[in-house]
Amino acid sequence: MEYTSGAASWQKALRRLVAGLLPRRGRQRRPGWSIGVPLIAAAAGLLFTTTATTAGGTALREDRRPQLTELIEDRRDRVASNEELAATLRREVESRTTDLAGSDVPIKKQQERAAENLAAAGFTALTGTGLTVELNDAPQLDKLPEGVSNDDLVVHQGDVQAVVNALWAGGAEAMSIMNVRVLTTSAVRCVGNTLLLHGRVYSPPFKIVAIGDPAALRQALAASEGVRWFRDAVDNYQLGYSEYVSTVTVPAFEDSTTLRSATVPK
Repeated sequence: MEYTSGAASWQKALRRLVAGLLPRRGRQRRPGWSIGVPLIAAAAGLLFTTTATTAGGTALREDRRPQLTELIEDRRDRVASNEELAATLRREVESRTTDLAGSDVPIKKQQERAAENLAAAGFTALTGTGLTVELNDAPQLDKLPEGVSNDDLVVHQGDVQAVVNALWAGGAEAMSIMNVRVLTTSAVRCVGNTLLLHGRVYSPPFKIVAIGDPAALRQALAASEGVRWFRDAVDNYQLGYSEYVSTVTVPAFEDSTTLRSATVPK
C-alpha cells in the first residue's frame, strides 16, 4: 500500500472522482455502483485529510487530564512560592523602615500612627469569644430523589455570602474563612463546589469564624433570609450546617492591600 501526504491523497482521490464520472466512448455505460466508489473514496480522502490536519501529529483520543492536573499543581506551587517571596519582602521593608525610624523623626511618627490602626484594619491577629459556622455539602447518594439535582446538594457562593454578611451585620469585630482573615473588601467566590478566596482554592466543609457577641451574631444569622433558605435545604437535602460558641483566634490579614479603586466619603 502506498502512503502519501494529506494533500497528495486528496488530489489523487479528486482525479479518480473526475475520471470515474466522465463518460468513456466505445464502452458500455458504467453501472451506478461504480460511480459511487469514487464518491466514497473522495469522502474518505477528505475525512483523512481533515483528521490529519486537526491532529497535528498528536493522538486525538489522548486523555489529557493528567496534563491538566500537573498544570494546576504547577500553578499552585508558583502561587505559594510567590506568596512566600512577597511575605519575605514585606518583612524586609518593615525591618528597614523600623531601622530608619530610629534616626528619622517624621518616619517614626508615621510608623506609630500606622501601628495604632493596624488592629482596626485587620493586620493583627485577634483572640476572643466568637461564633463558628460550618457549611458542608450533602453526602453522596447512589440515587437522587425525584426532582433533586446535584446542584441542590452542594454549598453555593450565595450561601457563604449570606453567612458572612449576617455576621458582619451582627457586629463581628473580625472574621476568617478557612483560617484566612477577611475584610469588608474581601470577595467570596465559588468555582463548582470549591471556594476561591484571595487566589486560593478551598474545599468544603467551609468554616467561618467571627469574633463578637455570640447572642447578637446568632440573632443576625436567624434574621438572614439567605441563611434561613440554606437551613431549609439542610432539612430537605441533608446539607451540613452547624454553629457553636467558643474562644477563637482570627489571624492577621496577609494578602495584598492595594486598592484598584476608591472613593472619598462625603
